[in-house]
Amino acid sequence: MPQSFTLHVNGAARSVSVEPDTPLLYILRNDLELNGPRFGCGLSQCGACTVLVDGRPTRSCVTAVSSLGAKSITTLEGLGTKDRLHPLQKAFIEEQAAQCGYCTNGMIMAAKALLDKSPKPTEAQIKKALAANLCRCGTHNRVVRAVLRAARGVA
Repeated sequence: MPQSFTLHVNGAARSVSVEPDTPLLYILRNDLELNGPRFGCGLSQCGACTVLVDGRPTRSCVTAVSSLGAKSITTLEGLGTKDRLHPLQKAFIEEQAAQCGYCTNGMIMAAKALLDKSPKPTEAQIKKALAANLCRCGTHNRVVRAVLRAARGVA
């Protein structure tokens, strides 16, 4: 039976009426029309659906809405706008770090969490932070360069 939940998404309170076990990803995409997070595997293995929950990278495809409470959710759309890109978004563009772009949401969100904890990460730290995000196009080197660029403030 559907229940009412208030989610704190990108700085705004949003109410939805859904089943308690509904994955956050479905609510973000279908109810709130936030299409940054992607459905990849549905098993928490690829990272395409990654969002930040209280600043931690979280796989939204396996996160039940009932587990969120008053936690803060940030999606790719919450980082910047077309007119004012987040430094990571700008760096990904500058480094051409997307080929098909399907993994980009997860890569940027994982990188954001890393930079929030370690503003000047090493290349090894970046690779470790992004290791659980799959990219079949092979843009990993450009992604690492983009994160390094954003960390240097060169974006």
